[in-house]
Amino acid sequence: MSRLVRASAALVLTSALVVPFAPTASASVPANPEDGADFTLTILHANDPESQLLPAPEQAGFGGADRFTTLLHRLREAEDSGTGAEEGEADEHGVVTVNAGDMYLPGPEFAASREEGAPFYDAVAAGHAEYDAISMGNHEFDFGPDVYAEFLEQLDGDTTVVAANVDVSAESRLAALEEEGRIAPSTVVEASGHEVGVVGALYPPLDTITSPRGVVVEDLVEPVQAEVDRLTEAGVDKVVLISHLQNIAYEERVAQELTGVDAIVAGGGHEVMAGPDDALVPGDEVTAHPETGEPLAYPLMATNPEGVGVPIVTAGSNYKYVGRLVVNFDGGDVVSVSDRSGPVRVSGTGEDAVEPHPEVAEQVTGPVSEYVAGLAEAEVARSEVDLNGVRDPGVRTRETNLGNLVADALLDTGVRNADEYGVPAPRIGIQNGGGIRNSSVIPAGPLTSLDTYSIAPFANQVAVVPEIPRSQVKELLEQGVAAAPAASGAFMQVAGVNFAYDPERTAQVVDEEGVVLTPGERVRNVVLHDGTVLVEDGEVVEGEPITVVTNDFSARGGDMYPFRGADFTVVGATYQGALENLLTGTLEGRVTEEAYPEGGSGRIVVGEQATVPDGDGGGKPTDPPSGDPTDPADPTDPADPTAPPTAGPTAPTDPGKDPGKPGGDAGGPLPTTGGALFGLVAAAAVAVAAGGAALYLARRRGGAAEGEAAETDS
Repeated sequence: MSRLVRASAALVLTSALVVPFAPTASASVPANPEDGADFTLTILHANDPESQLLPAPEQAGFGGADRFTTLLHRLREAEDSGTGAEEGEADEHGVVTVNAGDMYLPGPEFAASREEGAPFYDAVAAGHAEYDAISMGNHEFDFGPDVYAEFLEQLDGDTTVVAANVDVSAESRLAALEEEGRIAPSTVVEASGHEVGVVGALYPPLDTITSPRGVVVEDLVEPVQAEVDRLTEAGVDKVVLISHLQNIAYEERVAQELTGVDAIVAGGGHEVMAGPDDALVPGDEVTAHPETGEPLAYPLMATNPEGVGVPIVTAGSNYKYVGRLVVNFDGGDVVSVSDRSGPVRVSGTGEDAVEPHPEVAEQVTGPVSEYVAGLAEAEVARSEVDLNGVRDPGVRTRETNLGNLVADALLDTGVRNADEYGVPAPRIGIQNGGGIRNSSVIPAGPLTSLDTYSIAPFANQVAVVPEIPRSQVKELLEQGVAAAPAASGAFMQVAGVNFAYDPERTAQVVDEEGVVLTPGERVRNVVLHDGTVLVEDGEVVEGEPITVVTNDFSARGGDMYPFRGADFTVVGATYQGALENLLTGTLEGRVTEEAYPEGGSGRIVVGEQATVPDGDGGGKPTDPPSGDPTDPADPTDPADPTAPPTAGPTAPTDPGKDPGKPGGDAGGPLPTTGGALFGLVAAAAVAVAAGGAALYLARRRGGAAEGEAAETDS
């Protein structure tokens, strides 16, 4: 890695800048230049739509792919004609329209596209948006490169995917698209007779937060600079970088290293940037700058090596905003950014309301609404107890009963499917807290198929890691509690094991490869549910290795889990599918208070001595009363491979994925992709009436609302 990329990766993974950095003032791009502008370029931009095709329940009057498309078209027409131009802008106006990636995200709305015979609804929506260029995002690879290729094959052919630091040659379908010019390092867009170069860049440590398989992401600065230089030498004097780097501070670093870039559109961090007069979607707040803590103004200015100011912008996520950056050029140089630049919210109410785009409503939001409504009606179990999926305090800080349920689901599927996939039966289940995404307390009562997607929305596959040395098992547990008592996506929920830890003792430190730099001393006692002691008084008890089941995001080192490249096998289910199988099969549709008490069952305790295991904790794999446990009640689990081969962590065979940060937003060490907030559908239902679909909130969950968005989640 280059110095910049190493520093930036450290920033994203630890949320701390490596060296002091003060955001530069916009003095090098004056707001009121003495020199006039000969061309005004408006960059209309979005990022991280993440399959939030329907408005989120808690913000039902805002967002939605159909309203977004209407607003985008309206703004493009106005900017092209110069309507609303202010003093200092040129007579000649042009527009480019870009999206900085994460075009889809596993979850209920995405699952609609996986139904047999259904179109790829996210691609249909993107086609109606008529983007000139889009960047790759990490979530594009959550189901592996083939699903991403399917998305691009159904995307309008006039949109180019730009990625200067990505090599897709090892993936045949993506390589074919590259051969056709659909994927390229850059593209040149004609805007009112002016050539505008658009270069793309993707987060370099991609394989730590998603499943790119044979796709290779290179260090960033050198290939991007080379592409900018090539465009400049070809006579293109206006260049925009669209990048998906998980955190806008990363883009700040990049801007300091590149020359010839006039503006940067960022994605992956879900940051909301705005001025005091910009209207935001109710409930949204301007994101604080990660270094200064000050609200992020639109745009954020950085200074390149030549002392030139570079505006950096992003526009929230989930179809809630269209960003509008108005840049004035004179002779190819940026001379100002117009004051009217800023986010424009996608509203269905009030003076700024827009009507849904009729074709998008008919072709996308209507059928997706019907599908999601079906999930909301499909009861898979009933719970006698409230299930706690709150992040903090909750699944990212301590044992919870919902965390136990998800970990039990992994162990249940791992044990059931071990023989079929030729692996030893696992004895421990590990689920990273960042992968549990509902961020709420689910009240006692019915659990629906939609609930399982809200809890476990990613494409993470259940992965068995055979015969881990006991010392490495301790290292895994140490990593789970390394950030305690602070909340972290790496905090693990476990099955098949009880352990005790002391947060006052030395925390483990690992590098990006999972190599232990500072041994942890927090894990004091570890006991399997069959009574086998693995750790006593902080010391590993010698004995046979232990087979572990987790999700493939964690198995390949997500959240810095120290698996260190251990081989693993995905065993025929996503973690959402495993959860639904546990509920409908082993638990026979009943989540009892005895098995899953509200305060947890003592699997993880603070102290020196683990609690004595009582039976098998939660669900013990047994044959369900009827049906095949690998056949969930919901027939739509899109990510269930029929026969996934054994795969090493750096080369998943099929889908794979993101944490619950996600890649994003994996929380803790990994960026939550999206910096901290994505609108997972926690409890929405859809009513279809009068020939149209209306989204309404079926029931609100108690507890904390999703407050982040990038577990890298992002």
